[in-house]
Amino acid sequence: MLVPSIFGEDLFDDFMRFPAMREPHRPSADEWRKVLMKTDIREVDGNYELAVDLPGFDKEQMKLHLKDGYLTIEASRTDDKDTKDENGKYLRRERYAGSCSRTFFVGKDLTHEDIHAKYDNGVLKITFPKEVKREVEEKKYISIEG
Repeated sequence: MLVPSIFGEDLFDDFMRFPAMREPHRPSADEWRKVLMKTDIREVDGNYELAVDLPGFDKEQMKLHLKDGYLTIEASRTDDKDTKDENGKYLRRERYAGSCSRTFFVGKDLTHEDIHAKYDNGVLKITFPKEVKREVEEKKYISIEG
């Protein structure tokens, strides 16, 4: 008989254990990836604006790079497990420590100078033009004497 998944991994563990005996749930890396880097994309005055949620990260822990028309946002935070808290030991740690990244195709015509980023209150705002018009270089010919 199959048990619905709403009860967790094991129906009997959920009902037969006393609450004090239950182990705390530790979110997996996949669960954290679903929560981190939620992104809103808007079109504003001929530009695209990305608002990426990165709570708890410092600006120095983030990297943006552009390659072949793809903008990649990377953020990493380490958890120093060797240090002890002066107020005691942790009973539960839910804040994410690790790295995460997202990649967006922004167009092959964009350069690093076209992209502007600002980090404030846990939100990384990235702005870049919707269309980039580059001056077409004139074909220059070399004269042939003869």
